[in-house]
Amino acid sequence: MTDAAGLQRRTAELLAAHPPATTDRLDFLRARFDAGLAWVHYPEGLGGLGVPRSLQAVVDTALEAAGAPDNDPRRNGIGLGMAAPTILKYGTEEQKRRYLRPLWTGEEVWCQLFSEPGAGSDLAALGTRAVREEGGPSRSSGAGSGGDWIVNGQKVWTSGAHNARWAILIARTDPDVPKHAGITYFVCDMTDPGVEVRPLRQITGEAEFNEVFLTDVRIPDSRRLGEVGDGWRVAQTTLNNERVAIGGMRLPREGGMIAPVAKTWRERPELRTHDLHQRLLKLWVEAEVARLTGERLRQQLVAGQPGPEGAGMKLAFARLNQEISGLEVELLGEEGLLYDDWTLRRPELVDFTGREAGYRYLRAKGNSIEGGTSEILLNIVAERVLGLPAEPRTDKDVAWKDLAR
Repeated sequence: MTDAAGLQRRTAELLAAHPPATTDRLDFLRARFDAGLAWVHYPEGLGGLGVPRSLQAVVDTALEAAGAPDNDPRRNGIGLGMAAPTILKYGTEEQKRRYLRPLWTGEEVWCQLFSEPGAGSDLAALGTRAVREEGGPSRSSGAGSGGDWIVNGQKVWTSGAHNARWAILIARTDPDVPKHAGITYFVCDMTDPGVEVRPLRQITGEAEFNEVFLTDVRIPDSRRLGEVGDGWRVAQTTLNNERVAIGGMRLPREGGMIAPVAKTWRERPELRTHDLHQRLLKLWVEAEVARLTGERLRQQLVAGQPGPEGAGMKLAFARLNQEISGLEVELLGEEGLLYDDWTLRRPELVDFTGREAGYRYLRAKGNSIEGGTSEILLNIVAERVLGLPAEPRTDKDVAWKDLAR
């Protein structure tokens, strides 16, 4: 089962046994996962077949042609793009089998508890504490050596926390060592006592983001990913995948934010000016270059885990979205100043192309903040891609407890 023909046969068998027209959507997705056709590059038994990632298109094309349901990936982007690859790399066998199937099918949505009010761009400075309750009552089973962790702190900018069952969480477990060394990575049950989710209303009027308060939240040691104190290394897998997920999404030619601008240009000749034409041509070319670069990046992923190159893609994504949405507002003139609905909503996903120009313009402002600020990503590109000297960091070897806050 290592070639396209074998995958086509396996997909045909799935469709024959579970016809999309008569099979319940969730039942079909579960069957697809169990057949190894969810993400074919994952190991057997975990939704895959251990074949190259590039062969996923063979399965997806055949299922789409047959009218099979997908797993609504935009609704669980954090789970699919960030939590899953981290669990696959660092999770125990028990954790992989517990979390990956309902994550892929969309039965369980995930969110990310990383950023804090005092630790955004400098994420390693986070102050949420996890203290091990040695010898106390434990809900731990299987992995880990027992003893629950008691977590207290606050997280912020948490996309989709109001819909999430699980969260990937990093917390400080040792304040006596330098900040990067005292962090541990956990899986947090968002339905547990002590987890409080509050909406954060954004400039768009929506509250897709949240702040999350953790008060004496008890996490079994069996929900720890990686070793105690090694959470920063585990988090790098999450963050690298996050940047690829945001900046390297697959788009058709003239897809994404450039699509509605180009459509308006073709359908509304009365809005055209020479200056706007030149700017649109420039941004169209840049959007196409970014799309092709994203394709190349995805091909590189076939050979292994994403690296720092994803930071460059995410940088380009943020800049292009902001420039394109600004051009669209200018092109529409007074119409571009209109806004459809300022009612507080808590959406399940971000829909850039399903709403009007005003929404796209305002929402794109967050692209240079979420998933790593553009300033931090410029440092990553400079140091890890271009090999330039690192910025001097005076706090690198100082214990976290001694840092000025």
